[in-house]
Amino acid sequence: MRTTAIGSAVATIVFLTAIVLMFQGDAITDSYGIVFLAFFAGIVLLALVPFVHRAVQRRWGRTSRPLRPSAVRPSARPADVPTAAPAPHDESVATVDAEPERPGVTFASGLASSRRSLRDRLASIRGRRPDGDTWEVLEEALLGADVGVATTMATLERLRSTAADLGIVDSGELVLALGDQMRACLDADRSLAVSAPGREGATPVWLFVGVNGVGKTTTIGKVGARFSEEGRSVVMAAGDTFRAAATSQLQTWADRCGAELVSGSSGADPSSVVHDAITAAAARDADVVLADTAGRLQNRKNLMDELAKVRRVADREPGAVAETLLVIDATTGQNGLSQARAFAEATDVTGVVLTKLDGSAKGGIVFAIEAELGLPVKLVGLGEGAHDLIDFDPHSYVDALLPASPQSASPQSASWEED
Repeated sequence: MRTTAIGSAVATIVFLTAIVLMFQGDAITDSYGIVFLAFFAGIVLLALVPFVHRAVQRRWGRTSRPLRPSAVRPSARPADVPTAAPAPHDESVATVDAEPERPGVTFASGLASSRRSLRDRLASIRGRRPDGDTWEVLEEALLGADVGVATTMATLERLRSTAADLGIVDSGELVLALGDQMRACLDADRSLAVSAPGREGATPVWLFVGVNGVGKTTTIGKVGARFSEEGRSVVMAAGDTFRAAATSQLQTWADRCGAELVSGSSGADPSSVVHDAITAAAARDADVVLADTAGRLQNRKNLMDELAKVRRVADREPGAVAETLLVIDATTGQNGLSQARAFAEATDVTGVVLTKLDGSAKGGIVFAIEAELGLPVKLVGLGEGAHDLIDFDPHSYVDALLPASPQSASPQSASWEED
């Protein structure tokens, strides 16, 4: 545009000058007039070059311009990351873009928000002798991390006894003692069974329960991807027959991890879908069935009765329930915990999957879950990628929240062992 404007201005000036000089024939010879005319013609041609270039570009240049990254649609994507249309508000499959998946997720990176929140609160007591204000700060820090009132009071009561027994006179040592106490509290068995105890030969079934929106479908997809990478064959059961999007999302995950999906018509009996999936898995000698379930709390009694029925059917030959995993959204905090109690009572839950822990500044919810529900947290979601659902390691978890004690050592994360 700047070249065009300059060229046009110069051409106009030269044109007007040439007109004036040409009409003064008595002062200028014909040879000078010809020179001026030639010069004028050259300037006009120069001014027209940008217009000609733009016209040619509009006509032919589109096919040669490189596409913007957002316009590129790869024909093939990594097998462990699904792609799907935007999911409804309650559950969604992990989003896909042209960027490679974030590698090496850890508790330290996933719990950065919770760690900042806790350490900011504890900064005010650093270097001080423990006093009344110190205990108030500790209480506020634990409550702010969503540890829960009852669990916080019990934790601080034990810590007071420990501080008295060890003669702790520095707040930094007190925080280290708190970390050691937290690790000692998280001593539950977190192994994940890929076969049902005492049911050799039966097809193992993992049931996933929880309210809509906590990430059940996404969790199933990530677990299926992990099993597939381990060389296990997977059948997925779309047992949430009341939410149309759940089946399509699960189909996307099944396609990506090479699993088979068994689904029914909208509103079909979830128990029959799960039974069909188990039958299909037994016929194909599949290693495990991952079953989705509904989570409509607006009709709680019917839902709980339905889930209890699904579990009974899944535990019949040729299947056997190896794990019933309660999925909880960490960002919902104590509200999610209260909703989860009903599921834990109805379906004989064996463990908890805590999703979206990286998106919450209240990572202490793990302590509330284990203290109030009496259930071990077995898997945690620390990101949206297919590999960001990892085994829960209490030592790494506490180390990511609080300063690690020199005596503490992080063991290997929970294994997926056969019973």
